[in-house]
Amino acid sequence: MTPGVIITGASGGIGRALCVEFKKNGYFTLGVDKEPEAPKEADAYLCFDLSLLAKNESSQESFKREVESRFKGHALKSIINNAAVQILGSTDQIKIKDWEDTLQLNLLAPFFVVQLFKKTLSEQKGSVINIASIHASLTKSKFICYATSKSALIGLTRALALDLAPHIRVNAISPAATDTPMLREGFKDSPEKMKELSDCSPLGRIATPAEVAKVAVFLSSSDSSFISGSTIQVDGAVGCRLHDPV
Repeated sequence: MTPGVIITGASGGIGRALCVEFKKNGYFTLGVDKEPEAPKEADAYLCFDLSLLAKNESSQESFKREVESRFKGHALKSIINNAAVQILGSTDQIKIKDWEDTLQLNLLAPFFVVQLFKKTLSEQKGSVINIASIHASLTKSKFICYATSKSALIGLTRALALDLAPHIRVNAISPAATDTPMLREGFKDSPEKMKELSDCSPLGRIATPAEVAKVAVFLSSSDSSFISGSTIQVDGAVGCRLHDPV
């Protein structure tokens, strides 16, 4: 059977690139997102609010049924937990719902997706890749919820790597700023800030979605067969740079 992959957050810039790169490498790609319009890059699509997985078991059962109905004739080999929400706010501004929305989608949904398909992944000696962020280790003000959730996602990656061994490998990717439509939209009124962001990288530019996606393909392949519990930094060495005032 054709190897298959579940890619959450498939409608975003990195999600679409993940679909493209996995298809290039012979995978059947099932994209999952809450956007009603299916991304053309995916072979199949499921419109589903993944935060519901952290709220009730009936949603988990529904999600599993819907995924399995689209996977007939294909073998689930990999799960890419890419969906995330980024809610910004200072300590005084953050509400209970901000924490709930962030943790349900960024941390708990990845766990429940893996839990639901653990048996299938184990049979295929499959792989899980969690898309974390540079904010897990290097962040800035007003990213409290997002940075915390991504730090926890890396902790989850390490814990799952032990709990699911030896049949399932679990790794994370931590990208720095990546050239997605969402990022560009945020700089549409100040393009000079986008240039500053690129110039701040030792490589003189930010990452492309394809560069992140290709690392995910590698981590899903037999070429990375002894890599588990690791976090791969895709940050162009910006995480190595010390920004002092002098």
